[in-house]
Amino acid sequence: MSAPIIPSRTPVEVALAEAYSAAKPRLPGTAEVVKLREAAFNVFAKAGLPHRRIETWHYTDLRNLMREALPLAPAPSADALATLAKDMRAKGLPPQSLVLVDGVFAKELSAPLPAGVKVTSLASALAEGRGDVIAALSADWAGPKGPKDSIVALNAALMQDGVVIEIAAGTKLEAPIHLIYATASATQAARFSRSALLVGAGASVVLSEESFGAGGRRGQTNNALVMVADDDATVTHTFTSTDTEQGSLRLESFLVKLGGRVNFDSFALITGAGLIRRQIFMLFDGPDAKAALRGVSLLRGREHADTTLFVEHRATGCEGRETFRYILDEESIGVFQGKIRVAPGAQKTDGKMLCNALLLTDLVAMNSKPELEIFADDVACGHGTTCGGLSEEQIFYLRTRGLSYKEAEALLLEAFGGALVDEIPQEEFVTKFRAEIAAWLAARGADA
Repeated sequence: MSAPIIPSRTPVEVALAEAYSAAKPRLPGTAEVVKLREAAFNVFAKAGLPHRRIETWHYTDLRNLMREALPLAPAPSADALATLAKDMRAKGLPPQSLVLVDGVFAKELSAPLPAGVKVTSLASALAEGRGDVIAALSADWAGPKGPKDSIVALNAALMQDGVVIEIAAGTKLEAPIHLIYATASATQAARFSRSALLVGAGASVVLSEESFGAGGRRGQTNNALVMVADDDATVTHTFTSTDTEQGSLRLESFLVKLGGRVNFDSFALITGAGLIRRQIFMLFDGPDAKAALRGVSLLRGREHADTTLFVEHRATGCEGRETFRYILDEESIGVFQGKIRVAPGAQKTDGKMLCNALLLTDLVAMNSKPELEIFADDVACGHGTTCGGLSEEQIFYLRTRGLSYKEAEALLLEAFGGALVDEIPQEEFVTKFRAEIAAWLAARGADA
């Protein structure tokens, strides 16, 4: 099926084309990278911003929702980095942190990593023209056959910088690596970064994506993270998008390729104002791999959070678990779309997908669409979704134990969201995310 033809361009699409044309001369990369950028932008130019006629974007009509294209964030100045460094020291930064400032890798703010880990800025990797890194960053294996996702393509065309993390085969990292998104720009701006986590055979790593200060919480962000895990690797991943500001737009693409016998675990927590779309393209490329994707979205006001998955099984004996939960209050909108595709020959696949949503008012909207597409005959796959309110029987039971209605409600909500948090392998992240959920519930209770 050919890409949809858009007869006219919106002012935002015109502005993005002009931004790309103006930025091209200073974007990093060899001649091969220039070709990659041109091909990617042609995908975007042909399709335009995704809209409701594109099935995977039906509930997040970006062509209608994106009202302006902010200017590209400039590279941070030395003075701005010094001020940010002072702020980071005062508030404390986790060890083993890699900091991106307005989409640019700030080596001077980042901590050294142990032996077995190589860190390179995306700009340097593109300038060096390393074929293996460029091939990984292009992630042309990701997603369904047919037209490419135009937001991923736009990110590839305009990627300013990012970080490439290479974990040598057999390396076992005890402490997590923290990928921090920060900002030094005093004005609203757009950021395009693409990073890669390349995990060697038998290696073990924990990667946490999080924001510092207003970084990633305001303006417009189009991030992509590419992860390639070789055979027998173990990877734990967490993603946090909290306290985003009103009017912010955050587009996150996570492209994952798993080798044989890989063990992969990922969790995401989403709260905050504005609009966020997080899309995951995961490929089981080697046999007997196991992966768990989980997430909790806490929404209120007019917030809009979209999680969209495309999980493809191409190898035999792989196990996938995708479980997501939403709590929607006031007039918020939640979106969950997930497709499991089992390719011909991917026998012994075990795939399950589930989305549960709690609707706290009559004004919220939850759009849920799980799908299965199976071309093998020896599989165990299932999907499901539920939407509903809190159980009045459970609230009544708690009130008979002396709790007020608000206390009973908060306890049930915390248990609903925290159940997935407790499955994270690292206790420090369990504590962190439970605190975030408790803070969101406390803020909601204070405004009630």
